[in-house]
Amino acid sequence: MSIISRSLILFLVFQLSGCAFGWLKTTKKGENTEGWTVTQFYDAGKQDMEDADWKSAIGFFIALEARYPYGRYAQQAQLYVAYCHYKEDDQEAAIVAADRFIRLHPNHPNVDYAYYIKGLSSFNDEKGMAGYVMKNWINQKMSERDPKASNQSFQSFKELVTRFPDSPYRSDSIKRMNFLFNTVAMGEIFVARYYMSRGAYVAAINRAQFTLNEYPQTPATKKALEIMVNAYDKLGMYDLRDDAERVMQKSFSNNQESSGIANSDSISWNSGKKYWWKFW
Repeated sequence: MSIISRSLILFLVFQLSGCAFGWLKTTKKGENTEGWTVTQFYDAGKQDMEDADWKSAIGFFIALEARYPYGRYAQQAQLYVAYCHYKEDDQEAAIVAADRFIRLHPNHPNVDYAYYIKGLSSFNDEKGMAGYVMKNWINQKMSERDPKASNQSFQSFKELVTRFPDSPYRSDSIKRMNFLFNTVAMGEIFVARYYMSRGAYVAAINRAQFTLNEYPQTPATKKALEIMVNAYDKLGMYDLRDDAERVMQKSFSNNQESSGIANSDSISWNSGKKYWWKFW
C-alpha cells in the first residue's frame, strides 16, 4: 500500500472520528445537531448537495454514519461521500470512499455505482491541481501522461460492465472504456516518437510493434506503422521498410485513417488472445 493511500485512509478515519463528532453538535449555521434524527442528517446533506456545497454535505453524511452506523441511510451516506469527494475534485478520497463501500457492501444493489465513481475518479485526471497544471501550464495531453490512472479507470469500468450487465451505468462505462483504450494506445505512440527523436530506432520499432499487437483497431495503428517505416528507413533496413509501408497502404487505403478508431462494435473483445483490457 502506498504512502498516499495510507495517508488518505488515516484522513478518513480522522473524519469518521473527531470531525464527525464535531458535526454531531453544531452545523455551519450554528444549529445544535446533538439530538438530530437520521433523516435530519440525511436531508441536510442532500440539501447541501443540491447547493453544491460538497464539503458541508460530506460532513453531514459522515456525521450520519457516526451517529447511526447501521441501515440504509448509513449505506447511502457512504455512497454520497464518495460522490461528493468526486465532485469536490478530490479523486483519491473518492476512490478510497468507493472502495470502502465495495468492501463493506459487496452485494448491495447499488454497488455498481461505487465502481462507476471509481472509474470516473481515475478517468478525469485533468481535475484537481495536478491535472490543471498538466493541462493548462505544461499543455500535456492525456495520452502523454503516465497510463496508470487510465488503466485503473478502465479496470473499474470493466468490473462494472462484466459484473452488472443490466446496470444503468454500463453504456456510459463502455464508451469511456473505448476512449481509454484509444488513449493508452496513443500513449505508446508518444513513447515510440520519443525513441525516434533520440535516435533509438530499434526501441521505437519494438514499441510500435507492441502497439500493433496490444491495441488493434485504434487510431494508433496507422501511426505505429508510420514509425516503423521511418525507423527501418533510418536503419537502412529497406526490405522491412517496404513491407511495413505495404501493410500501411493496404490497411489504410483512400486515407481511411479514421477507420481504425476503436468502438464497442469494432473491437474484438472476445478474441483468442488475453489482453489487459479484455472482459474475460
